[in-house]
Amino acid sequence: MNPFLLVIILGIVEGMTEFVPVSSTGHMILVERFINSPQVSKGFMDSFLVIIQFGAILSVVAYFWKDLTPFVKTKEEFNKKLSLWSKIIVGVLPAGVIGLLADDYISEFFMDNTTIVASMLILYGIIFILIERKNLKGNINSIKEISYKLALTIGFFQCLAMIPGTSRSGATILGALLLGVSRGVAAEYSFFLAIPTMAGATLLKLLKNGLNFTILEWQLLGIGSVVSFVVAYIVIKWFMGYIRQKTFKVFGIYRIILGILVLLLMK
Repeated sequence: MNPFLLVIILGIVEGMTEFVPVSSTGHMILVERFINSPQVSKGFMDSFLVIIQFGAILSVVAYFWKDLTPFVKTKEEFNKKLSLWSKIIVGVLPAGVIGLLADDYISEFFMDNTTIVASMLILYGIIFILIERKNLKGNINSIKEISYKLALTIGFFQCLAMIPGTSRSGATILGALLLGVSRGVAAEYSFFLAIPTMAGATLLKLLKNGLNFTILEWQLLGIGSVVSFVVAYIVIKWFMGYIRQKTFKVFGIYRIILGILVLLLMK
């Protein structure tokens, strides 16, 4: 397949799956495995699957700019933003520490293991359905009600997504729901945590690669990031409306079906 077409497809997949609980990395690994390009090396593709998330990060910043921007007019507003960013930093600490220590191990043993991706898709699909049966409502209805201790605990749930096929947003949102956070706030906080988490993962890959990309590879990274930004922005807007009214059951069913199909295709 033409490498430009491949990265456009991967950009669309990243944008569609990064912020819904179906595992963006898992999907991209599967797409890249079944739709390949001889002009793109495996080493570059491993980096691409992480770096392409930069476009999705920017879509979060763009969509929630009014909530995130530090450029405010009053001290009260500034303190509100400072509190929000403090909780984001606390929430991302577990992923930052564990991710830095375990990055090489994860890349070596998990990133190219389709069986693990399929298994995690199925396992967490079942977990989604079981948790939804509890009909959790949550009594924390705003970000400001999230304590620093709660933010840190949610951050540990996010670490579960280091295994491909799990879903960063899914693990974070479900963890928040189990801890008493309402659906809308859980989704919103998950998006906020994505900014430093994904930015850190992207920076780590860039530093490890040494920025030694060819001109073609830089072009592929740019195209993939732009596509993921546009698609992710649209998905965030849709998902924020969806999550406040409906459950994750449909995502659980989708994950189970996809995981089974992957296992069958591997035979």
